[in-house]
Amino acid sequence: MRILPVLFVLATATPLSAQQAITGFSPASAARETRLEATLRAGPDTGSAGTYVRTLSAKPHVAGTPAQQETAAFVLRTMASFGLDTGRVNFRVFLPYPDSTIVELVRPDHRRLSLNEPPIPGDPTTQLPPWPAMNGTAASGDVTAPLVYVNYGLADDYARLDSMGVSVKGRIAIARYGRSFRGIKAREAEANGAAALLLYSDPEDDGYVRGDVYPRGPMRPPAGVQRGSVYNGDGDPSTPGWASTAGARRVPEDSMDIGHIPVVPIGYGNAQLLLEPLGGPGVPQDWQGGLPFHYHVGGTDSTTVRVGLWLETGDRAFKTITNTFGVLKGTDWPASMVIVGGHRDAWGPGARDNVSGTTVILEAAKAWGAAARSGQRPRRTLIFATWDAEEWGLVGSTEWGESIADSLSKHAVAYLNQDDVAGGRSFGASATASLQPLVRQVAHTVQQPGDTVSVYDAWRARRRPSDTSDVRLGDLGGGSDFAVFYNTLGIPSLGTGFGGPSGTYHSAYDTYTFQERFGDPGWLSHVAEAQIVATTLARIANADVLPLDYGNFGRYLARLVKRVSREADSVAPGLPFDSLDAAVARLTAAGEAFNDARDSVLSGKPNRAALTAANDQLRQVEAAMTRPEGLQGRPAYRNLIFASDRDNGYADMPLPGIGEALRDHDAARASHEVLDLAQRVDAAARRVDAARAALTRR
Repeated sequence: MRILPVLFVLATATPLSAQQAITGFSPASAARETRLEATLRAGPDTGSAGTYVRTLSAKPHVAGTPAQQETAAFVLRTMASFGLDTGRVNFRVFLPYPDSTIVELVRPDHRRLSLNEPPIPGDPTTQLPPWPAMNGTAASGDVTAPLVYVNYGLADDYARLDSMGVSVKGRIAIARYGRSFRGIKAREAEANGAAALLLYSDPEDDGYVRGDVYPRGPMRPPAGVQRGSVYNGDGDPSTPGWASTAGARRVPEDSMDIGHIPVVPIGYGNAQLLLEPLGGPGVPQDWQGGLPFHYHVGGTDSTTVRVGLWLETGDRAFKTITNTFGVLKGTDWPASMVIVGGHRDAWGPGARDNVSGTTVILEAAKAWGAAARSGQRPRRTLIFATWDAEEWGLVGSTEWGESIADSLSKHAVAYLNQDDVAGGRSFGASATASLQPLVRQVAHTVQQPGDTVSVYDAWRARRRPSDTSDVRLGDLGGGSDFAVFYNTLGIPSLGTGFGGPSGTYHSAYDTYTFQERFGDPGWLSHVAEAQIVATTLARIANADVLPLDYGNFGRYLARLVKRVSREADSVAPGLPFDSLDAAVARLTAAGEAFNDARDSVLSGKPNRAALTAANDQLRQVEAAMTRPEGLQGRPAYRNLIFASDRDNGYADMPLPGIGEALRDHDAARASHEVLDLAQRVDAAARRVDAARAALTRR
């Protein structure tokens, strides 16, 4: 989240003491819940948060390394000290490290580039040897060829190069980070015939153009390198679609769905040495970056570069990863699970990404452990998870999800994701529409870090929605550990956190000292986020009726359908959107009727069996809008409401089955997708109606 800090608050800010509605609770349950939440919010503290950050970010802890196993042991010990039941699950997965990497300028001058990030004065963690500059699941190769600048390396950029008469075929492409997932950049470079790809962070995007660089400010210094995976799938590529358990069938390396060209990241200091001598046509104005010269596209023999990458092969390419779990068993509905998770691995010290998420999970677990010891246990089971190898393609969470998919489909109520959650003071959230009202309610209950108003009021002041609308949340597309829960299994999911300006992403400079100075001075955002997580878990785990709002979901879906139908008019007019509109209207009406029935029933003395039956139906509503075979060419993406954009990776795409068919100009497929989604929305509406019938049955 790259959001500007709060500069002002509304004069009509809501006091924290003001009572907010607690959806899904009877009056008696709400009174108990209010007392519990006060206890939970008192649990997280800045002292222990700072200690956890310092311990977990003491050194680089890349997935598969001994240092990463040390973080697993620390988390398990700490969870156990809170009184939680703990456990670990290991998987053996494909994570090849580089044996050697070379980037050198061959012509017009010969110069070997240093790929190391030098120490920063005053930051002791940067004195340690950094993890090698690498892009996970790139391919080995040794290429010497002319260099071509390809802007952000997107499909439109290559089309622009073609119009300029410049080809990357057999050449080395250099692209700047930004505007898409790096795996998309690698895919497009290979598809256009490039023999290798260099990725760099341009100062215009996260360097000195944006502000002072570290250590003077929070932006990326010239030698800062953004590591990261270029794998466009989720999970272990050697077991696509099934879990990497002992004895699992493996796809041979030469048959894995991974790239086939070497890809290496460099800092913009090194990029300047390669880009400045480039000849060829000058770039279009919108391709100009922040380095102090006019950019050219190159492609001539006058600027030749060598890229060499040699990766581990065979058994050495496989590593053991570890997911950790802390569990508080529920008292009333112990089979129902509410899961909070965040990845524990990093590309360096990872103080922000994602020691912040791990620390928040520990702080929330600490608060819940103390509450449990005082007799305030959750009604549903809480699982505090930390995932391994997220940075390599959501590997740890995906493998676990694949290994127990049936159990999750039957018992998981919701998933809360914690990824890069305390790097500033600006709150943001993404959630499925059924959980968006809950996020807003919880944001009213927590104090804004460093202020006297609520998180909600500071959030609203910064976003400035109109008087008649509420602050908007983001949508869930892809790029983090919620994917297996939301995109694959259709489990309601959300993610929250505090962000701010930073240029240390995936570098050796994502350290405790950086966070202490720029990311979260005083560890206030860590504490506020832990309070939000602990409270959100309580609202879901303890509710008499799950706080899933399908009236809101239906209204939100109606806006999505209207948006996509407008896009369809210019590509495939006449699609059967009337059927989908009618199904969405039925879902909205069913959701609103359920909300009315819920509030009526909970105002009296609700029947335990009726609550259980209604919750069992509610839990399955969003799964009804998934398709077992997934999207065309993307079987892991079964959720038909949102997916990651196949041509961007980070961005979300609404109604992706329809949207991708329109992008492919396939009117027949688009028509089928509209009708298919209408049937699944109708099935979801029937689930909501069944929940209402169960709740009101006497």
